[in-house]
Amino acid sequence: MRAGLIGLWRWTAWGGIGLSLYAGWLTADDLRDRASSERDISAACGGLVSGAAVMDLQGGMVRAKASDYDEYRIDSRELHSSCTVYKVPGPGKTTSLFTLVVRRSDASEPMNWIGDDSGLEPFYDTDDTDDTDDTDDTDDTDDTDDTENGEKDDVTAVADRRPEAWPVGDGTLGRYGDWYTTVRAACGPGSRTTAPELLNVTARADYDDVSAADRERLARIARTAAEAAADRIGCKTSLAALPGRRLASVPITLRPAKTAGGSCSWFAAHLTQQGQDRLPDRALAIPLRNANPLEGCLLAVGPDQVGRIADELNDDQRDYARSALTHSPWWLRTASYFGPEAHTVGYEALGAQDAIIKAGTAGHADGAWWASSVCDGKPALHTLSSSYTYDDILGSRRLNTLFRAYVDDITKRRGCTDVTYPDAKDFRSL
Repeated sequence: MRAGLIGLWRWTAWGGIGLSLYAGWLTADDLRDRASSERDISAACGGLVSGAAVMDLQGGMVRAKASDYDEYRIDSRELHSSCTVYKVPGPGKTTSLFTLVVRRSDASEPMNWIGDDSGLEPFYDTDDTDDTDDTDDTDDTDDTDDTENGEKDDVTAVADRRPEAWPVGDGTLGRYGDWYTTVRAACGPGSRTTAPELLNVTARADYDDVSAADRERLARIARTAAEAAADRIGCKTSLAALPGRRLASVPITLRPAKTAGGSCSWFAAHLTQQGQDRLPDRALAIPLRNANPLEGCLLAVGPDQVGRIADELNDDQRDYARSALTHSPWWLRTASYFGPEAHTVGYEALGAQDAIIKAGTAGHADGAWWASSVCDGKPALHTLSSSYTYDDILGSRRLNTLFRAYVDDITKRRGCTDVTYPDAKDFRSL
């Protein structure tokens, strides 16, 4: 009996040793795989990011891989370049993880877009609510009331496609959303002659439910990459430190316009003075930061307001009202660009090359209006974009009055001078 127990103990001991050796082999194998993945990520992203930092996203992982295609790997010779990374949860399996985008300003291609182009839509409509997209990662979707077949009853309740970005700190370092951070580097005196005026680097999570911890990681990755990219292209810049406090989740639910604050407070004041009429009844604002080089406000029309407006329309225009409840929601977006950003704004010109707006000018094109000013000795551009058909519903008088109210407010608040407005004919040519 004793000999049997001793034998059993020996077999148990040898089994434990074997399992320990196997576990050690797995650990060593995992370490090799992780190290190899980190090197692959760094190489694909041009050495601008730490592979280890990327692999710490989404709770951390052992294996990841970069795209094998050249168009998804950083090329420092290109104006716009990006790298894409995938998580490898098992043999032959990959899921989207991370993208780094590097963009340099250039006189021939906009970095910031205005107008009624479909790519600038802030809302998913009833035709595409079932689509998945790497920008639809927020948790704040309970405010939408979906029908059983997936169609939204209230298409403008939540900016689920393109919400307003919040400033990182005072905004001079950049902006962020729940799934990305864009760090900006303004290239100053001492930069190479080939350096751009502005460099933007975006670190983006390509998965759902991005955590607060991952937002912090993305911000650190973007800042590190921007610093490295600026140094590589000879861009002399001084990046602000990341704020000590956490980056709060960015709201995407629109609120009543009459009580809007922040970057939309000017519109609440306008409603008080002018009345509701056919104007938007919803707003999505960002915090006011007078150093912020890019400040936007989203305005939209809810279904009840669409119904009230429809009662005043002729038969042809009522078709616009019906579509506003489904696939062509009514919205306006105001945005101002200061300093280097004022030279990066453009619109998609139908049948022609994309156009960059010249600072100091004012005008209208393709669902957008712009005015210019000088703020703190630097150029500024103030814009209004309208969704397709909504400008026709508002009419030239309302649009002109609304845009002037916006430009008057922001130029006064920022202490701007030399304000140039579009001509009245730019609002009549709808």
